[in-house]
Order: sequence, then C-alpha cells, then structure tokens
Amino acid sequence: MKTVIVASTNPVKIAAVKDGFAAMFPNETYECVGIESKSGVGNQPMSDAEAYKGAKNRVTFVQKSHPTADYLIGIEAGVEEKDGLMEAFAWIYILSKDGMVGQGKTGTFNLPKQVATLIKEGKELGEADDIVFQKTNSKQQMGAVGILTDNVIDRTKYYREAVILALIPFKHKEYYR
Repeated sequence: MKTVIVASTNPVKIAAVKDGFAAMFPNETYECVGIESKSGVGNQPMSDAEAYKGAKNRVTFVQKSHPTADYLIGIEAGVEEKDGLMEAFAWIYILSKDGMVGQGKTGTFNLPKQVATLIKEGKELGEADDIVFQKTNSKQQMGAVGILTDNVIDRTKYYREAVILALIPFKHKEYYR
C-alpha cells in the first residue's frame, strides 16, 4: 500500500485525489491522508502564479513532517481577472518520494459579477459563494463550479480531472525521466 498525503483536510480535495489515483492506477492500493498545511500565499490567491505557488508550497510544508510518503499533493484554487471578468481555477502539484513532479490545472470558468465584487473586497471565493448563493460551507461541498453548473460538475469531479492530468508523468515514467 502506498501513502498519499493530501496537503489539506478539505474532504472534497481528499476525495478528488482518491478518485484520481483509483482511475489512473486501478490495480494499486493507496492510503490517502489529509494533513492541514500552509500555502504561503494569500487566503484567496488572485493570480495563476499565486495559486500554483500555493499548491507547491503546500507540498513543501507537508514534506517536512511526512518525508517518506510515496506521494505528496497540494491543491490550490485561485482566481484571476482577464478582460474585465474573473475566472476561477485550481492547480494540482504532486511530488513523489523519488523526486518526480506532476502538475495539472483545472479548466477555468467565469464567476458572476456579484461573486467577483466580493472577492475584490477581500472575501475568499467560498465565502463569496455562500453570501451570493445563500449556502453554508460550499467550498467543502459542491463549490462554485457545482453551484453554477447545477452540480453537473461538482468540486470533487472538477479537481479529479486535474489530479489525473498531474498523475500522467507517474503513469508513463518512461517519457518523463
């Protein structure tokens, strides 16, 4: 059994990692453990670069306490303004105990203006969603993507695909070494 440390205690992120590993490596067994971690970036990353850095920093943070884990995974959601619209996305950063790195990014989608306004005022995306859509703790459930797609894509599914993309180098090591 391999140990996978998810640098978050958010059940959505842990479920996405479990699902991604099961899809990519169906004949292997994994123990996925969520560990609270620090991103080293703002509570709401406001750029692609800041979200990427947050995902990578989360891995570096948990690596100190779990240096023998087979895989360390950081997931960091972010937003960025482009052409007057605010888009949402997340980065996945994976480090294996042998030093191999995998990275993946979710698709992006535009946020409603009311949500974007609250984020610009200093709120995190999840908090802004809860206010605008009258939800409670949506970031640990369906997230903005689930709310806006009527759960056609919930937050777990949204992250799962990016986890799978980040696992490509581990699935095909012969091409990435």
